[in-house]
Amino acid sequence: MVNDVDVRGDTAVAFDAFYADSAPRVVRQLVLLTGDVAEAEDVAQEAFERAWLRWSTVRDLESPEAWVRTVSRRLAVSRWRRMRNAGVAWRRHGPPVGQPELDPDHVALITALAMLPQAQRVSIVLHHLADLSVAQVAEETGASVSAVKQQLVRGRAALAGMLADDPPVAAPEPALVHGREDL
Repeated sequence: MVNDVDVRGDTAVAFDAFYADSAPRVVRQLVLLTGDVAEAEDVAQEAFERAWLRWSTVRDLESPEAWVRTVSRRLAVSRWRRMRNAGVAWRRHGPPVGQPELDPDHVALITALAMLPQAQRVSIVLHHLADLSVAQVAEETGASVSAVKQQLVRGRAALAGMLADDPPVAAPEPALVHGREDL
């Protein structure tokens, strides 16, 4: 077992050294091929990930860097083809026909939901828009049923205030009954 750990550690050290030495060169070459620094970095990263997964084979090649460079170049070409084909399909078919414009109320709801804390938003969407029961929402989110109920109450109250047609009315002062506040 100790030997396995040593071998894996040596493998990682060897790959790290290979990466540190060759990654800057590969990225520079890809920038020149793609014309885009971010694209070059993404493609190089994916190629090095693939090299790591196959390191037991790649490390024994005559030039592991050439393998990474070839894989990254092929990945860049594949991405370019996907983008080109998507553009061709878009021009050929155009935008979706009959796509209805969003109703202003729908836009207002989306905007209001985006303003809620995530837990409230998730609970509201799953319960009211995906028609899940409170128990199902709790199971899916990993929260307790009482926590989901609390998120629903708070979320609905916040949405009601944000989506109200009339400006919010200030809450009335608590009434005094027998010399004390009636809550």
